[in-house]
Amino acid sequence: MTVLDDRALGRATLARQLLLDRADVPVLDAVAHLGGLQAQEPQEPFTGLWSRLRAFDPAALDGLLTGRHVVRTHLMRRTVHLLTADDTLAWRARHDTMLRQKVLGTYRRELEGVDLAELAAAARAVLADGEPRSMPEVARILADRWPAPSPMALGEMAIAALVPVVQLPPRGLWRARSGVRYTPLTRWLGREVAPSAPEGSDPVGEALVRRYLAAFGPAASADLRAWCGLAGLPAAVAALRGELVAFRDERGRELLDLPDAPRPDPGTPAPVRFLPAFDNAILGYHDRGRIIDDVHRGLSVAGARVVLVDGRVAATWTVDAGTVQVTPLRGFSRAERAAVTEEGQGLASFLSENDSERVRIVPST
Repeated sequence: MTVLDDRALGRATLARQLLLDRADVPVLDAVAHLGGLQAQEPQEPFTGLWSRLRAFDPAALDGLLTGRHVVRTHLMRRTVHLLTADDTLAWRARHDTMLRQKVLGTYRRELEGVDLAELAAAARAVLADGEPRSMPEVARILADRWPAPSPMALGEMAIAALVPVVQLPPRGLWRARSGVRYTPLTRWLGREVAPSAPEGSDPVGEALVRRYLAAFGPAASADLRAWCGLAGLPAAVAALRGELVAFRDERGRELLDLPDAPRPDPGTPAPVRFLPAFDNAILGYHDRGRIIDDVHRGLSVAGARVVLVDGRVAATWTVDAGTVQVTPLRGFSRAERAAVTEEGQGLASFLSENDSERVRIVPST
């Protein structure tokens, strides 16, 4: 079985994630291809798409949000993701159990004795009038019936697990500052969530495997689980095994992939890319060694924005008053410094709407 080293896997990831070459595709197609973008920080997907698409216009994403073609909702790993409406409706039921278990993992004692079916029905009734509400508002109403659990426990279970909802614009629009208000997913989209599959079949699970490998492969089953948060996909992987190809990484793990998916030569040049906080190009794997050194792994879960140099995390970045500040994690060569500066100037211009191209690279210590 062919062994793929971290450099080969990294180049495959960059190609699948539209980071090796910026793609000339519509924003909706990019969001679909990526299987959504992690989006608990509402402005971060704009940077993620700018780094992946040629001539990305934030107004295009705004239009998709207000036009109800993409939505912000809790799904993979119970984190807020930006997803196409079609994928959200198709995938939501398959994630129901995981979403409940994730909330119970935090609030099990507080929610002990609460009938979750009754709580779900009560939450739907609260939201049935079509009035957008925040999670605390919903929780305060539910607390009249369930006074023992904390409002946080009730709100998280109702809004982040039991009732499919969306975060309404202007939350998530370009340069907008807005609180989080929710409305039922089906009311917002005017369509119903796809029902769960009959016992013994898992078409959504199989679709998730294919979509994950298209955007993240080659990858191990543990990587797939790290991306979506679902533990019950071995049967789906087994059902598809005959149409997949297998490799091994340097750690001996079996990696699966779609046979015709891009796996560039490891020597393919990789351009500098600025990634937003919590980008799935890093978080979408259990083993992130293909793109980030273990010593820096904590950055990816702490919400640091990172810079890829030669395909790997080599710096963090922030922006203040129109200046993109880069803090290297290792020394840069003269050519790398020039490339980081050039890409950073483009990012500064994008984030400031052409008002600044200022970049500062913090001197290495």
